[in-house]
Amino acid sequence: MSYKIVIDSCGELTPEMKSSGKFSNIPLTLQVDNLEIIDDETFHQKEFLEAVAKSPNCPKSACPSPEKYKEACEGAEEHVYIVTLSANLSGSYNSAVLGRELYLEEQSEKSKNIHVFNSRSASVGQSLIALKIQECEEKGMPFCQVVEETEKYIGGMRTYFVLENLETLRKNGRLGLVKALVASALKIKPVMGEDGEGNILQLDQARGINKALMKMIDHVEKNIENPQEKILGITNCNCPERAEMIREELERRLKVKDIIMVEAAGVSSMYANDGGIIIAV
Repeated sequence: MSYKIVIDSCGELTPEMKSSGKFSNIPLTLQVDNLEIIDDETFHQKEFLEAVAKSPNCPKSACPSPEKYKEACEGAEEHVYIVTLSANLSGSYNSAVLGRELYLEEQSEKSKNIHVFNSRSASVGQSLIALKIQECEEKGMPFCQVVEETEKYIGGMRTYFVLENLETLRKNGRLGLVKALVASALKIKPVMGEDGEGNILQLDQARGINKALMKMIDHVEKNIENPQEKILGITNCNCPERAEMIREELERRLKVKDIIMVEAAGVSSMYANDGGIIIAV
């Protein structure tokens, strides 16, 4: 069966994924004050981060329209899979579900199978889900089994991140002004994660970015099951050397199946901010 995998632009594609012809992104739109940015190949991370740093307001994102997702369902492929960032962080999932319904309503007969996955994650977590779908398809699994196996995979996946810069958390109200000022003055860095349902929560904290990164790796090591079967993903926001250091430490501690490395696209840059690191496994 022919298939394609569509990911909203919070999920990054590796060079291999881009060249395979099986994966595509649908861009979200970012806004910093009056500046509107499309999160596609035209996204310029440095300019975006500079604009975010200068603005007293929190950057915002707008999800793709249902019409964009409807268009993504078109084509000759018999199986279409859509992976969105957590439904608790964005309206992208609901928009994709509506786009699927709009497409199917126009069909006189059911010509293809389409499924929308709520990643309950973001960034490289979505990338890993997309790779899982590809793995199942290449094994020749029927559509319903691909969906079942992928949903099971999503249920067992965890996402972690460490922020160098707490300004976005402060601006969007997740961190009070006094707490943010104290944390910055003491160089306290939060170790963040999600609760398994796509809600963000603080797992730990440390003084200094390197100690926080090590604590994040501690959490990965503590919670991972059957590491030899797992692909681990790392996203960096303007800090490739930091990501490489983390990869080396993870390889030293864990014998995972593989590690993929990606650079933050627009939406991931908005969440992680300058210097942020995201790990999904």
